[in-house]
Amino acid sequence: MEDRENELSMYQEALHIEYPWYIIDRQFNVKAQRLDIFLGFRTGGTLTCSACNTPNQQYYDIDMDDQSWRHLDFFEYKAFIHAPHPRVKCTVCEKVKYALVPWSRYNCSFTQKFEEYVLSLGKEMPVKSTARIVREHDTRLWRMVHFYVDKVLANQDLSAVTRIAVDETSSRRGHKYVTIVLDSDERKVIFATEGKGGETIRAFKEHLEQHKGDPERIEEYCSDMSPAFIGGMTKEFPGAELTVDKFHVMKLMNDAVDEVRREEQREQPELKKSRYLWLRNPCDLKQGQQEQLKTLSQMNLTTGRAYRLKLAFQDLWSAPALVADLHLKKWVQWALHSRIPQIIRITETIRIHEQAILHWFKTKMTNGLIEAINGIIQAAKRKARGFRTVRNLVAVIYLIGGKLDIQVH
Repeated sequence: MEDRENELSMYQEALHIEYPWYIIDRQFNVKAQRLDIFLGFRTGGTLTCSACNTPNQQYYDIDMDDQSWRHLDFFEYKAFIHAPHPRVKCTVCEKVKYALVPWSRYNCSFTQKFEEYVLSLGKEMPVKSTARIVREHDTRLWRMVHFYVDKVLANQDLSAVTRIAVDETSSRRGHKYVTIVLDSDERKVIFATEGKGGETIRAFKEHLEQHKGDPERIEEYCSDMSPAFIGGMTKEFPGAELTVDKFHVMKLMNDAVDEVRREEQREQPELKKSRYLWLRNPCDLKQGQQEQLKTLSQMNLTTGRAYRLKLAFQDLWSAPALVADLHLKKWVQWALHSRIPQIIRITETIRIHEQAILHWFKTKMTNGLIEAINGIIQAAKRKARGFRTVRNLVAVIYLIGGKLDIQVH
């Protein structure tokens, strides 16, 4: 008898069960691989109303129908807490309502500790993988994720936001996108929504205003050279200055070089299987790759000329700010006389956005963090074979990149 009381006392301390709750029994089923812990309740005292969260409400009665909550595993076994549900006569609601239990939020079948564990895993891996680890259906976990993400976003304060970065990520095949807006100073996602272009910028403006933000305080934004994004920002945030994201510019340069290579390799078989060489910086290549690149560069190849133009443009970012304008103008003249259609095409685009590209030397703003978040999202999407719905994807974007202060209680 004493041993059993000691065992129940151990469970009570481990689970942080306090008055008026106490442990009355436990059932350990090896075959079913589960531990069930049963609680009792000492009537009387004051409790918190589950409807309005008002504390110090008078105990009314108790619903003896058993309710259970999934808790953290006991070694490799699932653990469940079972308890009756007390009710209070709430002075605010003026009705009899269920009381909150200290280990879980109202109308939830998980304990707070279990939810904290799931949310911590959700920042590191796909929800589907988390569901497999904790042995729950992922639909139940998605409901949990949405509850806490929505709760934090409802209290979002964007009053201090003055500089933003805007980009999109693909949500599924078929040109479906999600637009992401980042607070460049705090380096965190503050908005994500389905779609891309002007309508998403308008949606962000509304979101900003609903969360104490002021559109007139947005002074700077970083974006690619998408006419839809730029047009939307010009209309909704006319006082904001554009910095073209340098990573997008370099991506366009790499795409142009690769297009030249693919076209030229039809007549120059030496270029086959050399794609990686032209897309990387020479210092990032292994010795054998550097030697191969040197050999190819010594040939009179259009790809080699396009590659040298790319490297010359890349030098812009390390040029002193005072001569950056001159550096870019000289490069533009060289590129326009290169007689390489792919390079000339991108050069015309660069000329249109010349000032916004050079604005980087003042703001140093990039979309690098969004690209990093995008990489994590796309990797998670591949592992999980998608997120099923765009709403799920948006929730994960906030969870991974929003620096959400999620309080599970």
